[in-house]
Amino acid sequence: MSRPVCLTDALLQQLAQQYGTPLWVYDAGTIAARVQELRSFDRIRYAQKANGNLAVLALLRDMGVDVDAVSAGEVARAMAAGYAPADIVYTADVFDAPALELVGKLPVQVNLGSAFMVEQLARVRPGATATVRVNPGFGHGYAKKTNTGGEASKHGVWHAELPALIERAHALGLTLDGLHVHIGSGSDFEHLTRVCAAVSDLAPLFGSALRRVSAGGGLPVAYKSHEPAFDAARFCATWLATKHSIEQRLGHAIELEVEPGRRLVAECGLLVTRVCGTKRQGTQDYILVDAGFNALARPAMYGAWHDISIVGAADTAAVAPRLVAGPLCESGDMYTQGPGGEIEPRLLPDAREGDLLLVHDAGAYGASMSSTYNGHPLAAEVLVHNGVAHLVRRRQTLDELLAQERGLTQP
Repeated sequence: MSRPVCLTDALLQQLAQQYGTPLWVYDAGTIAARVQELRSFDRIRYAQKANGNLAVLALLRDMGVDVDAVSAGEVARAMAAGYAPADIVYTADVFDAPALELVGKLPVQVNLGSAFMVEQLARVRPGATATVRVNPGFGHGYAKKTNTGGEASKHGVWHAELPALIERAHALGLTLDGLHVHIGSGSDFEHLTRVCAAVSDLAPLFGSALRRVSAGGGLPVAYKSHEPAFDAARFCATWLATKHSIEQRLGHAIELEVEPGRRLVAECGLLVTRVCGTKRQGTQDYILVDAGFNALARPAMYGAWHDISIVGAADTAAVAPRLVAGPLCESGDMYTQGPGGEIEPRLLPDAREGDLLLVHDAGAYGASMSSTYNGHPLAAEVLVHNGVAHLVRRRQTLDELLAQERGLTQP
């Protein structure tokens, strides 16, 4: 079980004392290391839905990483972090009203995920240049809900429709100069590189207009300690060979882009939560903590695994099978469960009221998917950069939680 070396027990105890729990803590150095391993690509574009904290976005901007947005709100968030509109790509399967208005006003790049969006883009930005997200007919993710390709996925333009889409865009005065394929989140090496063949087959349909190819994202993270690390160098080399092959076939250079989200930020983050107490239900021992799926939804939503540890406890101290659950009024509010909701006890040491429990590799799809369910305010976030801990989002107050609501008799 690993964690960023700078996030020591002493520091986490200090931060929990200072800012309370639940608490998100991120390590900037881990993010930088994950960016570095993908530098072979011409462009790295961060899928900010994984973690959209403004400080994280600004850190990545300073590293030369561009950004992906899936809503008008994410475009605004990226710009608030210092990104210029031209450094932002809007990728989605629809233009809702705010997004369509935004792309008509700002020079953000557009990546079309549905064929009907072509006419809509032509209305608000005549003569625009855009890229296309293509569904290659297959997909793969670590869970069914994270599979973004094939007939069971809403994402992308179906591969067989691409020639007609290119023709329609040309008739409307649009230029389609880029191809993007993303098959799922947390996929494996074999499926991710299967995309190379699909892209190679689809690229010639764009002809001389093709200037950009995106390998998508979905690069996995070894959430379980015994899992092998993802071979990023091999992944980069495979895609560079694909790029070279496409360039030879087309007779001109193209830009190769990768769009990681989880890969850049998952391992940088810990969810720090405090033990409220323990109890025994028949044969099952429970550790109850102050953070539930209102903080980290992945175990309840996907049955996702996160390593768990207790600060200050020796790994061999009174270890026994235990379940870890949160404070919500929901039976599914449990960190130790499988994809079907079945309980999966973990070998954990004794915990006492007041101990700090850590949920590891929680930097991606943690705070970004948080909610105020059951009236719990959003947790604070801390980013440790060059050995200094910065509060990058303060804890939401109860007054802020209620501020936008009005009773029937209030003006």
